[in-house]
Amino acid sequence: MWLIQTPNSTPDVPVSRGFGMTNANLRVGPGHAVGITEELISDVVHAFYTRIRADATLGPIFESVIDDNWNTHLAKMCDFWSSVLLMTGRFHGTPMAVHVKISELGPHHFALWLRMFRETVSDRCPPDAAELFVTKSKMIAQSLQLGIAHHRGELPDRRSLAQPSP
Repeated sequence: MWLIQTPNSTPDVPVSRGFGMTNANLRVGPGHAVGITEELISDVVHAFYTRIRADATLGPIFESVIDDNWNTHLAKMCDFWSSVLLMTGRFHGTPMAVHVKISELGPHHFALWLRMFRETVSDRCPPDAAELFVTKSKMIAQSLQLGIAHHRGELPDRRSLAQPSP
């Protein structure tokens, strides 16, 4: 991790420098520009999964997969969102492989997940940060749904993919 400052950057913002990268192509995650920090990511992740666990539809699905490993899951989700929004590169996992194994997942589950996620970030984040979280969550949900459909041998209509319900 390197700290750089350019005329248009925030002072002391950590940037990722992956294998083979030079100073000319250092990356700063999109979350930095809207005030997303590791602390905010942790707050969002923990608040969101508190809601998930209490939900009558999604709670049992998550409990059946995560079992007693919630601390591990929460840490992994913090790493995931840090990698997505801050480009830290901390996440090392295969979300698609995990999700295709959950046979009961359907568009209505993703719609509920998206709605609950949007509510969480709206409650806990500044508006621009919440918007970025939501934008990325929609992309992630769409990607997972397409991957699951492909794994099941289905050809989904993109319009049938879950969108957050109001």
